Amino acid sequence: MATGEGGCACGEVRYRLRSKPMFVHCCHCRDCQRQTGSAFVLNALIEADRVELLSGGTDAVPVPTDSGRPHLIHRCPTCKTPVWSHYGGRQALSFVRVCALDDPSAFPPDVHIYTRTKLPWLTLPAEVPAFEEYYDSKKIWPPESLARRKAIFG
Repeated sequence: MATGEGGCACGEVRYRLRSKPMFVHCCHCRDCQRQTGSAFVLNALIEADRVELLSGGTDAVPVPTDSGRPHLIHRCPTCKTPVWSHYGGRQALSFVRVCALDDPSAFPPDVHIYTRTKLPWLTLPAEVPAFEEYYDSKKIWPPESLARRKAIFG
C-alpha cells in the first residue's frame, strides 16, 4: 500500500514510498541549512528499496559537508529539486525530503536534531524530542523501526 507519493517541481521525477518511513528527522545543522537555503530540512528515513521511482531519474550530486562524510543529494536533472539523499555512503538508507511529497503533512517530525545551530527565532514544539546534536536511536525509535534498520545494517 502506498503511503506517500512525491516528485520534483517540474514533474519529471515521480516516486512512491512503499511503506511508512522508519523515522522522520527535522535537522537544524548548518549543512542542512546551507544545502536547503532554509532553517532546517525534514527527512523521512526509509529503506532505499522502498522508494519506488515512478518516472524520470535523478542525478546524484555530491555535496561537501562540515563532517567530511560523503553526502549525495538526488535531484531532478531538469529542475534540480532535491528529492532524497544518501548520507555517509550508505546507499541502503534514503533520506526522502518530506516537503517534496505531495502531502508533506503526512509525516511530521519525530525528532529535532542539531538544535545547537537552530535559528533563535524558531520555537520547537515541546512534545517532540529535541537534541543539540545527534541522539541514540535505540532509545527513541519504535521497536518496529529499529528492526527495519537492523535488517539493512545488521
